[in-house]
Amino acid sequence: MTATIMFQGTGSDVGKSLVVGGLARLFARQGIAVRPFKPQNMSNNAAPALGPGGLYGEIGRAQALQARAAGIDPSTDMNPVLLKPQTDIGAQVVVDGRVIGNADARAYHKMKPDLLAAVLAAYHRLSEDAELILVEGAGSPAEMNLRAGDIANMGFAEAADIPVALIGDIERGGVIAALVGTWTLLPAAEQARLKGYIVNRFRGDISLFDDAPPIIAAHTGLNSLGVIPWFDEARHLPAEDTASLQGRYTADNWSGALIRIAVPLLPRIANFDDLDPLAEAPDVALKLIEPGNPLPSDADLILLAGSKSTRGDLDTLRQNAWDTDIQAAAHRGAHVFGICGGYQMLGRTIRDPHGVEGAPGVTPGLGLLDVDTVMSSEKKLAPASGVALTLERNFSGFEMHMGVTTGKDTTLPFLQFLDGRMDGAQSSDGRIAGTYVHGLFAEDPFRAEFLAQLNPHHRNGAPWNSQIDVTLDALADHLAEHLDTAGILHIARRGGA
Repeated sequence: MTATIMFQGTGSDVGKSLVVGGLARLFARQGIAVRPFKPQNMSNNAAPALGPGGLYGEIGRAQALQARAAGIDPSTDMNPVLLKPQTDIGAQVVVDGRVIGNADARAYHKMKPDLLAAVLAAYHRLSEDAELILVEGAGSPAEMNLRAGDIANMGFAEAADIPVALIGDIERGGVIAALVGTWTLLPAAEQARLKGYIVNRFRGDISLFDDAPPIIAAHTGLNSLGVIPWFDEARHLPAEDTASLQGRYTADNWSGALIRIAVPLLPRIANFDDLDPLAEAPDVALKLIEPGNPLPSDADLILLAGSKSTRGDLDTLRQNAWDTDIQAAAHRGAHVFGICGGYQMLGRTIRDPHGVEGAPGVTPGLGLLDVDTVMSSEKKLAPASGVALTLERNFSGFEMHMGVTTGKDTTLPFLQFLDGRMDGAQSSDGRIAGTYVHGLFAEDPFRAEFLAQLNPHHRNGAPWNSQIDVTLDALADHLAEHLDTAGILHIARRGGA
């Protein structure tokens, strides 16, 4: 059997994705064929990946980053079930990279037992050319009210018969109680599957935790696999989901920045890692504006990011009077740019006759571009490359959208694909523009030219993609120093025996 270990958490956002990514890079550097796997993910931050038959599908952004850490291309087998929230109670359900429909929480709960077969099939396909699989759980295994039919944590671990390590986040406080409490709530068979624990995000004098492992061992019998000090460079890596947005994109340098970019934080913001390369650029301040606050009147650019519920997010935008702020920004000559759902918002109308995103209907757009969008049930998923016409720069990225946009301003497209197709639209002066393509700003020459439009004095920064790999290497070194990586390998290879 392929060596496998699963990392579960005492809760969401305790650092499971980061630990798996760092270990993937570490073990890959040792010549081990590593594969990341997450049975079920819930995130609107998605990435394209090759699926069965060579067709493109989508997986969680975290698994795509983990694949990069392992030095391999992402595959839909790495995240066979992806939930993309559209409302507070409902989500789009993606299986093996393809959308199979929408479901509210109760309907999805009933679907889970039927999805286990697809999850196990993906896991076994991934195992065929792997020496080591690092599995990431979701949330906590101690949510006993959701245990029936579970495919994300212990339900999968039992079905695949694999050992588990538990991760707790000391930054949240109460990590001893979280670890012991999680163990206590599990039935005996699942307690036996736990082979150790990791404490993540320790700040300060790590020796202050020396007295804790005996206490945890006395209550659980579990041994420590390490205590990971705070890894500040994690901010350079794409975030997994909106739970990771707290404290991100704060633009502390706003007043002194050459270029100021404001981004409305809408409830169903998607693929917001499009923002990372801009936020990291020198002389740039990028700020997420939370509901209840006006958009800054001195912003050089208002950027509307992707959305999993374009019409719903438009309603929120209007409830916060951000539509008025955006109109005022456009009137004073600021730039306004929309990506995917944000592009759709810039048009005159968004029609959803078949209820793709919710109740069928029509929502007026911002009217800044003379285009109209009709939502369609078929999702476009494909890599994209070509030329940005007004910038005269090559680009590469990916399409991931539902909907077709047409209208007068598409005769001034923003991009031209290599196959001759056009994408996006822009105003006659180029200050208002939109595109369906994600990932544009990760390309250094494109990003530099785009920012130079906003201020010609902008300085180029470090290459974005190479910075991600530098950070992954630093993370691997960090984990190698503070984790019992030999013990983790032993657990994976021997099941902890």
